[in-house]
This record gives sequence, structure tokens and C-alpha cells, in this order.
Amino acid sequence: MRSDSGRLVFSVAIAALLWFYMFSPWTGGAPNFWIVMSVSAVILTSCTLAFTSDRKALLKVEKPLFQLLGGIALAFLLWGIFWVGDKLSALMFNFARPQVDAVYSMKAGLPVPVIAVLLLFLIGPAEELFWRGYVQRTLSRLFQDRKWGADLAFILTAGIYALVHIWSFNFMLVMAALVAGLVWGLIYRICPKALPALIVSHALWDALVFVIFPI
Repeated sequence: MRSDSGRLVFSVAIAALLWFYMFSPWTGGAPNFWIVMSVSAVILTSCTLAFTSDRKALLKVEKPLFQLLGGIALAFLLWGIFWVGDKLSALMFNFARPQVDAVYSMKAGLPVPVIAVLLLFLIGPAEELFWRGYVQRTLSRLFQDRKWGADLAFILTAGIYALVHIWSFNFMLVMAALVAGLVWGLIYRICPKALPALIVSHALWDALVFVIFPI
């Protein structure tokens, strides 16, 4: 258990450093945000696979068609939630829309179709595999002897996932990460076997909100 916790702390620290490099105003994801994001996805996936002893159980897909359809439905539901949230936040906060536009400005640097492919097949799946499949899953196991261990793992994972975006100094981006993390984390808390659906949801949602149907 001690080695599991040490590996988890190491992996989360690596994620925090990578997100700092991608989003902080001092580094700005140099040399290219999407290249750095893709490399980060590979690193986090490597940590997940290297530090997960029961990889076969982690990667097991039950009811693949149901997972696929559920993930697609959840991605569009989340897109709708964020569309409504964007309109409401723009009415309440003067800074909301400029901060959202700042996030979309990161699309520069690579052709849009390439960005869509990276989001769908590398970045989105890697993030979900790491944050829910490794971080939340490992925390749940570490806290299994506590009465509310699984709930604590869910809350901590969502909180950390939001906080690693704080170096952007973009309130809307941090809140977006928190909301999405809470939704995916809650579903994983209720049904850990739904991880494949969450991977589909995260990947498709990234592509929808960033490339296909920008908000």
C-alpha cells in the first residue's frame, strides 16, 4: 500500500508539472501546446500502465456497445451543460467570455483536423485513463477501509484535476475542469466498470467542445 501511495503521489506530481508547463503564463506550453499535451498524454498513460498491477482488470471492457453508446450520450449531455453554463456565466460575469475565448485561442499551432484526431484518440482517452482509471481507482483502494473512502477518492480526484489547471489563471477553465471532473468522477464512483464509456465521453467531449461544435 505504501508503494502504491508513493507511486500515486509521484504520478500526480508529474501531472501537475506537465499542466504547469502547458498552461502557465511563464511557459505557455512552449514550443507548441498540442505537442506538449500529446507528450503529456503519453507520459500519463505510461505511468498508469506501469503503476497498475492489475492492468487486465483496468482495461477490461464489458458490454462494449453499451459503453460506446453511453459514452457518446454523456459527451453530448456534457456539451449541452457547458453550452448553458457558458450563456449563464456570460450574463453574470464580464470576464467569462474573454476567458473562454482565451482557451479557444490555444487552437493555434496545428491544423484543426490534427487537433481533433489528437483529442479523440490520444489526449482525451489518456486523461480519463489516468484521472479516473489510475488516480481515483488507486485512491479508492487506499481508502477502502474508511467509511466514506470511495467518496473521498472521488472528491479528491475531481479537486486535483481542477487544481492542476490553476496555473492558467483562467477561472472559467478551472471551473470547466471541476464540473467535468465531478461528472466523470461521480459516474466512476457509482460504476467503476463504466471507465470505457468515460474514456469515450472524455475524448468525444474534448473534440466537440474544442473543434466540432465550439461553444
